[in-house]
Amino acid sequence: MAMSTRERIVAESLRLFADRGYTATSVAEIEAAAGLSPGAGGLYRHFRSKEEVLASAIREHIDRTRKQINDVLDQAAVYEERPLETRLRMTCQTGLAKMREEQDLIRVLFRDLDQFPSLVAEMREGIVNPLYEGIATWLSAQPEFEGADEDWPAIAAILGGAVVNYWLANESMYEPPTRIDEKRFVESWARLGLGLVHLQRNSAPEPTTTAP
Repeated sequence: MAMSTRERIVAESLRLFADRGYTATSVAEIEAAAGLSPGAGGLYRHFRSKEEVLASAIREHIDRTRKQINDVLDQAAVYEERPLETRLRMTCQTGLAKMREEQDLIRVLFRDLDQFPSLVAEMREGIVNPLYEGIATWLSAQPEFEGADEDWPAIAAILGGAVVNYWLANESMYEPPTRIDEKRFVESWARLGLGLVHLQRNSAPEPTTTAP
């Protein structure tokens, strides 16, 4: 399905902001990239300013992220028959894929969004926190963890933070930490998550017995 002019403006502006920076990207360059006559004011038929284009890009990503999280949680029961380690690997791979999907937005965040604290807050509340909350909800819903008295939000922050850090290190330094490839990272991440099961078993109270 062909993109509308508005959609092209948003997509091309985010790509340019990520590549060149928000300040260094002109309205005319966005218009040219979106297939409009540069400098003719076509962007202003859809947006009041360049900042509004950036805000729209962020909000579209927020809407997509919310839908993705809901879809993943809705489909969780479909995979319950697979081993927990497999489910954990799939979750880690999904997180890394999400980071790749949002790479332009992440570049803009680290490069330019300090100019726009309200947009940072929208990203934090609309994308970042819901992703961590989604991980916590998913973990707590796994049958193997049923009844576990765990601080799932904190565990999600650790496991989710590992995914974010791995991707950011790979992105900013052009190779993963200590050259651990993605397959090894995903497998180790899953084994750490799997260790929660053993912790639960080890911390379970001993069954009480009565003297004969």
